[in-house]
Amino acid sequence: MSQFDALYQEAQKYIPGGVNSPVRAFKQVGGAPVFFKKGEGAYVYDEAGKRYIDYVGSWGPMIVGHAHPEVIETVVETAKNGLSFGAPTVSETELAKRVLELVPSMDQVRMVSSGTEATMSAIRLARGYTGRDKIVKFEGCYHGHSDSLLVKAGSGLLTFGEPSSPGVPADLTQHTIVIEYNNPEAVKAVFAEYGDEIACVIVEPIAGNMNCIPPQPGFLETIRECCDQHGAVFIIDEVMTGFRVGKYSAQGLYGVTPDLSTFGKVIGGGMPVGAFGGKKAIMDHLSPNGAVYQAGTLSGNPVAMAAGIKTLELISKEGFYEDLSAKTDYLIKGITDVFAKHNRPLSTNHVCGMFGLFFTEGEVKTFSDATRSDIDFFQKFYHGLLDEGIYLAPSAFEAGFLSSAHTYEDLDETIAAMDRVLTKLD
Repeated sequence: MSQFDALYQEAQKYIPGGVNSPVRAFKQVGGAPVFFKKGEGAYVYDEAGKRYIDYVGSWGPMIVGHAHPEVIETVVETAKNGLSFGAPTVSETELAKRVLELVPSMDQVRMVSSGTEATMSAIRLARGYTGRDKIVKFEGCYHGHSDSLLVKAGSGLLTFGEPSSPGVPADLTQHTIVIEYNNPEAVKAVFAEYGDEIACVIVEPIAGNMNCIPPQPGFLETIRECCDQHGAVFIIDEVMTGFRVGKYSAQGLYGVTPDLSTFGKVIGGGMPVGAFGGKKAIMDHLSPNGAVYQAGTLSGNPVAMAAGIKTLELISKEGFYEDLSAKTDYLIKGITDVFAKHNRPLSTNHVCGMFGLFFTEGEVKTFSDATRSDIDFFQKFYHGLLDEGIYLAPSAFEAGFLSSAHTYEDLDETIAAMDRVLTKLD
C-alpha cells in the first residue's frame, strides 16, 4: 500500500475516479497516483516532500521549468490587479502579436481556455468556411474530447470513425474519417473518394498522444497538396508541439504552411490557455465579423496572458532551443546505451525537447507500431523509476518533455536510475 492510497481514496469520494483528467489515475501502470505539492525548476515534490526529476512538465507547458521566478513574479503582479474582467485587455493584444510574429502562417489568432476548445473551434470554423461536413483525422492523434473527435478507427485503409465514448451520438462522428498517421497514400485515397466533401484535415505535426512519433518525409506535404487541390482546410494541431519543438513551432521546423493552427500548453506558461488562428480570409468568418459562433467568458484571461507573454519572451532568447535539443540528444543517447547494456529492446523518437520511449524492436512510425510496446514491462519499469525519484507520464502512449531547467547532472541521474532499475528487472 503506497503513501498516496489514503489521499486517492479520499479524492474518489468527491471526484469521479479521484482525478480531473483520466490519465492521472494510473490505470495503465497500476497503483495510486502521486499527489504533488510543489514544483521548482526541473523537479516536482510530492505531498511527503520527496523530490522527482520531472519529464512530464504538466504535459508539456513547463518548458522553462516549474515556478520560473520571472513567470511567477509576472503572474503575482498581474493578479494583484484582478483575476478576470470578461472584457478586452491590452495583454490579449500583446500575446496575440507575439504569437503571430512567431507563426507566419497566421494573420489573426483568437485566445481560448484549452486545447480542446481550440481544436473544436478550428474545426467548426473550417466547416463554416467551406460549407462542408466531413473531417479527416489520423489514428493515434488526439485533439481533445469534443464529440466529433472522440472516434476510434475501424479496419481498412480509411474508415469512418465510430464513437469511442458513450455519450457521443454516432451522428456526430459519422462525418469523421480516420486514416493511418504517416501514410501519404491513405491521404491521397481519402481525397480521391471524398475530396469535395472534406471540410478539413487535422493532424498533430509530431504525434504526442501515441508517445512521440515525428512525421515521415512527404507526409505533411501530401496533406497540404491534397487540401489545396480540393479546397479543404489544413489544420495543424500545435497544442503540444507549439513552441515546444522550436521557436517557430513544428510547422516552422518542417516548412509546412497550414490554413489554421491550434495552440495551447507553452503559450499559457502553465496557465489554462489555448488559441486558434490562421489566414484572415478564414478568420473573418468568425463571430463577431462572421457567422461562425465561438465565445468564452474566461478567454484572454489577464493572468494567463501575462504568463504566456513572459514564457514566450524567455524561450525567444538566443540559443534556447539549441540547448534544449542538445540536452534531449544527450538523454536519449544515455538511455539507449543503458538499454543496450541490459540487452533490452528499445526504440526512441525525439524532436528538440520532446521524446518517446517504446519498449519494442524496430522504428516506430505509426499507431500500430506504437502498440507493439511492451506494456507489462513499462509498468514495472515505471514504478521502479518512481522509487528512484524519476517521474515519467503514467502511460506508455504519452510523450516525455524536457525543460531548460534540466541540467546535465539531472540527466546523468536519470540515466543512472534507469540502469539500476533495469538491473533489478534482469
